[in-house]
Amino acid sequence: MALENLGYAGDLDAAAAWSVLETDPRAVLVDVRTLAEWTFVGVPDLGGVGKTPVLIEWQRYPAMERTPDFEAVLSAELETRGAGRDAPVLFLCRSGVRSRSAAIALAGLGYTACHNVAGGFEGPLDAAGHRGTAGGWKAAGLPWVQS
Repeated sequence: MALENLGYAGDLDAAAAWSVLETDPRAVLVDVRTLAEWTFVGVPDLGGVGKTPVLIEWQRYPAMERTPDFEAVLSAELETRGAGRDAPVLFLCRSGVRSRSAAIALAGLGYTACHNVAGGFEGPLDAAGHRGTAGGWKAAGLPWVQS
């Protein structure tokens, strides 16, 4: 079965994802990184669009085992936020790999507008071997906070 038939809507770059969050009141950003990443690297700041991201680990640190109840917990949270199965659900991780898998998993439950944020929060490594400057949320200059 093709991914399109499962509701996986493909990739958006960070700027396009921000635009969806700004213009669609139903849109939700789901950050699937780990607690360590949220704590030490930072999280998207959606206060300017009157939202907060859903923070739910796709894989649990340090073993990086897949969170067994991911879909059930996320579905319950989306329902609490009033995000129906046709609402845009945008998935974010460090670079766009884990978030793509998470978007496909949620699409498998009948959500019809699951997008991966290509480049993730920090993007790929730059020429100096650092993240955060060559692509993704931070490099696009989108708002974020660090604890």
